[in-house]
Amino acid sequence: MKRVTLLLLISGCVPLLAQQDGRQLAHDILKELIEINTSDSVGDNTRAAEAMAARFRAAGFADADIHVLAPAARKGNVIVRMRGTNPALKPILFMGHLDVVEARREDWSKDPFQFVEEDGWFYGRGTQDMKSDDALLAATFIRLKREGFQPSRDLILALTADEEGGEHNGVYWLLKEHRDLIEAEFAINADAGGGQIKDGKRLFMGVQAAEKTYATFHVDIRNKGGHSSLPVKDNAIYELSDALARLEKFEFPVRLNEVSRTFFERLAAISKGELASDLLAVTRTQPDPGAVERISREPYFNALLRTTCIPTELKGGHAENALPQLAEATVNCRLVPDDSPQAVQQTLIRVLAEPKAEVTPAQEVVAGPFSALRSDVMKTVASVTDSTWPGISVIPLMETGATDGKWTRLAGIPTYGVSALFIDVDDVRAHGRDERVSQQSFYDGVGFDYQLIKRLAGGN
Repeated sequence: MKRVTLLLLISGCVPLLAQQDGRQLAHDILKELIEINTSDSVGDNTRAAEAMAARFRAAGFADADIHVLAPAARKGNVIVRMRGTNPALKPILFMGHLDVVEARREDWSKDPFQFVEEDGWFYGRGTQDMKSDDALLAATFIRLKREGFQPSRDLILALTADEEGGEHNGVYWLLKEHRDLIEAEFAINADAGGGQIKDGKRLFMGVQAAEKTYATFHVDIRNKGGHSSLPVKDNAIYELSDALARLEKFEFPVRLNEVSRTFFERLAAISKGELASDLLAVTRTQPDPGAVERISREPYFNALLRTTCIPTELKGGHAENALPQLAEATVNCRLVPDDSPQAVQQTLIRVLAEPKAEVTPAQEVVAGPFSALRSDVMKTVASVTDSTWPGISVIPLMETGATDGKWTRLAGIPTYGVSALFIDVDDVRAHGRDERVSQQSFYDGVGFDYQLIKRLAGGN
């Protein structure tokens, strides 16, 4: 009897010990990644990719299933594959980027490329965007391999370069040159979605299924100029200023899709009072104007309702004693998925209403589609969320920024943003000073990713 009791006690401890081991592994991987500078200017993404490849080899992944590929020096990507039992099933791709935005030591209170543990936080460039999620994914793949887990289908993890704006975007390059290595039925992108916290309370877990398209336009007004001692009303700076003032007063119409409409409906269900009513009212075929006006006061909601365009840079004139011959503005737009760059360009021309203004795209714009909400993905995320944080709702999201999910969606791979982290909406430090993630959020993510990947994969 005592022996049976002892065996039961030991067996009950195994999952706990495994979870603790997973936490330590994820911690160690995060520390290693933070202390490898992967910024575009002086960093080395290849070094980080090779460090992860070494960990995968040590965990027992075959050399044939690990690839470090680089389109250029310092721009390495690592891909690892866990073989499934049913080759008839297409793989699931899990993806994240290893590169980070620039961080200068003089701007931070700590060294951005040293992993600092302090007062319940992990500090370092990339803790929010997105080396914490990279570490969680890598640790989960390693843990599953060590446990001898056999998924029903292949699982692929791709940790990539240059998502933050370098010249050698890893996902784009891999799809072009090595698509066979990341071909999948669908993808989980840990660089999007995730949980939101407000005033210490978890609000919801988000699943990103769409993102807005990034498009920048140059607005130029030219003039023959002249001597500043002989001013005339025909002044390029005045004309540009007046045109931008007209843009300030303009709002693009409400334009929802399946993802953003469902977001407002689901958020309404967990909200109260006028906010709940307004959230529902904006989803109607003919949105209520009053509700739209009230909801639009919140910048995040406004960005989800419509395409937005905002001037971000100004330049004018060439000498303090000369009339300006050129006044320029940079207007950055974020388009809802079914809006077109050409239509937005024409709208800008109409709204600026300045005959002398030349409105031209700053770069080629490629609009991305949204991914239809797969019930199996949504149900699995909801189930794992509820077991990790009971009572928390799962809501589909449209990203207001941009991620590599755009490229996989354009390649025909439905992509869903699922980060394991909960971030306080009032403490978003991604790309900013003293970037950090709470230790509790990170360690909760260890269990979340482990369950999520196992349930999506099936197998034993």
